[in-house]
Amino acid sequence: MARMARGRADGNPRKRLITTVLILLIVGGLVYLYSRNSGSSSIVYTSKSLETGRGDDSVVPKTIPVCDDRLSELIPCLDRNLIYQTRLKLDLTLMEHYERHCPLPERRYNCLIPPPPGYKIPIKWPKSRDQVWRANIPHTHLATEKSDQNWMVVKGEKIVFPGGGTHFHRGADKYIASIANMLNFPNNNINNGGKLRNVFDVGCGVASFGGYLLSSDVIAMSLAPNDVHENQIQFALERGIPAYLGVLGTLRLPYPSRSFELAHCSRCRIDWLQRDGILLLELDRILRPGGYFVYSSPEAYAQDDEDRRIWREMSALVERMCWKIASKKNQTVIWVKPLTNDCYLKREPDTQPPLCSSDDDPDAVWGVKMKACITRYSDQVHKARGSDLSPWPARLTAPPPRLADFNYSSEMFEKDMDVWQQQVSHYWKLLNSKIKPDTIRNVMDMNANLGSFAASLKDRDVWVMNVVPENGPNTLKIIYDRGLLGTVHNWCEAFSTYPRTYDLLHAWTIFSNIIEKECSVEDLLIEMDRILRPKGFIIIRDKRSIVLSIKKFLPALHWDAVTKSNAEQESDQGEDDAVLIIQKKMWLTSESVRVSEK
Repeated sequence: MARMARGRADGNPRKRLITTVLILLIVGGLVYLYSRNSGSSSIVYTSKSLETGRGDDSVVPKTIPVCDDRLSELIPCLDRNLIYQTRLKLDLTLMEHYERHCPLPERRYNCLIPPPPGYKIPIKWPKSRDQVWRANIPHTHLATEKSDQNWMVVKGEKIVFPGGGTHFHRGADKYIASIANMLNFPNNNINNGGKLRNVFDVGCGVASFGGYLLSSDVIAMSLAPNDVHENQIQFALERGIPAYLGVLGTLRLPYPSRSFELAHCSRCRIDWLQRDGILLLELDRILRPGGYFVYSSPEAYAQDDEDRRIWREMSALVERMCWKIASKKNQTVIWVKPLTNDCYLKREPDTQPPLCSSDDDPDAVWGVKMKACITRYSDQVHKARGSDLSPWPARLTAPPPRLADFNYSSEMFEKDMDVWQQQVSHYWKLLNSKIKPDTIRNVMDMNANLGSFAASLKDRDVWVMNVVPENGPNTLKIIYDRGLLGTVHNWCEAFSTYPRTYDLLHAWTIFSNIIEKECSVEDLLIEMDRILRPKGFIIIRDKRSIVLSIKKFLPALHWDAVTKSNAEQESDQGEDDAVLIIQKKMWLTSESVRVSEK
């Protein structure tokens, strides 16, 4: 029978060939007619491919493939599939599987991340605080799982955020006012006359706590891992609220010492007693002198044996850390950190946890392991009895004391501010025809230096993620001392955020840095496309030769050049510099078109 079948097939090769050619011609003709007749202005990809490997920056690709729809929420360095595939040996009890694990160059997806089916341009701030398009983040399990806590509610095409949380069902605004009342702040205002500006919210959920702080001129870094409540940080950023994917695991948080006036944990499900209290000591490192830790959790009020045990041990630990209870009411306790080293120096010898060694740099954070020790204050902070920062908003433009760590003078600081005010004014003139007052909300400065780019945006309703490269001066502490937010990062790797989370990327000399480090320019461009929203903007300021080379990639990335100018026209910095402003097109895959047309 097998021979008969083979003989019959072999007996008509000419007929089979003609049939195959006819079929191919018909299919090709139909595809051609469809593409000619399509009235959509979006780019439609009828075929897609997944490719791995590293692009050669010396060869500009004519096209860059589009990733499979299943990768529409890919976070390359927080990809659990990568962990499974590479069989990394990680300690799950230490949350190592939620820390960054980046793919090797040969395992990277060199493709553009597609939007999900039905994707729409995000709702504008401030309306976005309370509602987002369901199609943009098509995950509703939190609405069901947290239905009794008012996290979020599905209403037709939108997901609505009533402002509730695990510990504040009646609303974040009332909860925030109650915290201010517990601390006897004037008028129950959490900003305490501008003295409280930077907040760290760990285990933040969908960041309603941080979202409602903004109206009080308080800005929070909302942090959560990509865990069983996946997409919570994606919801936060879609809402226009500052947020970052991260975890209290084994590595230091990517923030310098003394960055926050207040840390907050509302049933954040963290075991603060593990490993000699190392996680609580990490909070201590990033809190400013006199900073607060607001802890709303069953251990603070419950009466069962296990909760009482945890409370006793935690109380003993923070007492040895020289923290004191500032207030305790109902289900919340607030501890306060000392202003000076006096308490540390009065402890009995061999008291645990110990003080960190004098050669430990508390501001070194990139890839640095947490340490189970107390970070003592510098002599300057000890004598000043605090950080000696101006109240907000004066601290944004006042030279901070830690400038001396870089041998920067007040005059240098003020000059930097003047230069960036001119440059930002020039940028907005170039963007003027393309944007409205509410077009831009989430901004990233990819090489923030002292944070003056962000400071120059103070009169616009935006927030800025200030990124300081890991191999340069650690100026992130200056940025936090100015009342701004940011993180450390290596741009040879993917950033810890979801796709489509920023409206504007500012890339000042970042490509020069990448080339100097011998990393891939093409990889960085694909990463910038991943984190940029459709219709979002990129401002590239770099050497003229580099800007010209970047322009060659625009067709493959589906980016449009909005305008190009010579940097020396508005600044005395870098006579060979040029500015290129780019806008990302709104494009859809064939699957997105199919769903949108239903």
